[in-house]
Amino acid sequence: MLANAQESSTLPPPALSVLAATELQDHLLVAHNDLERLQRLLDDASQALMQHFTYASEHMDAVLVQVREATAGEPDPIRQARQTLAHAITALQFQDMATQLIAHTNKRLRNCADRLARDAMGDDEEGVAVVEEAPLRPNPVTQDEMDAGSIELF
Repeated sequence: MLANAQESSTLPPPALSVLAATELQDHLLVAHNDLERLQRLLDDASQALMQHFTYASEHMDAVLVQVREATAGEPDPIRQARQTLAHAITALQFQDMATQLIAHTNKRLRNCADRLARDAMGDDEEGVAVVEEAPLRPNPVTQDEMDAGSIELF
């Protein structure tokens, strides 16, 4: 009995069937495509936010010029609005971090799908299957929260 247990532990794991490998590859590619869609949505939202922040800053600058002509300094509400915009821009750094994570995950998913296809189905008549290398680092973004700091507003 012990000999059978030792023999079975040294045997390679059973091979994944081609059908199961194909289904798994399809799921990986669907996840890859979903992440690409998410990336496009984040990019569009980020561009719209930056455009609105730019317009808000320009309007505040115009009001500030008029107020400075009438008074002797920057009024508190405009200073507070500038600080609020600066904090909002800090939050936009989330988009940059999310973009890095999505790109990293996309590369990992693509590598898994390609390796799975190559290992399960082998090379085809066109030649050796090409597998894009997986990222070397486990995570491109080590930051997991956003803190406000000094930011140059536009």
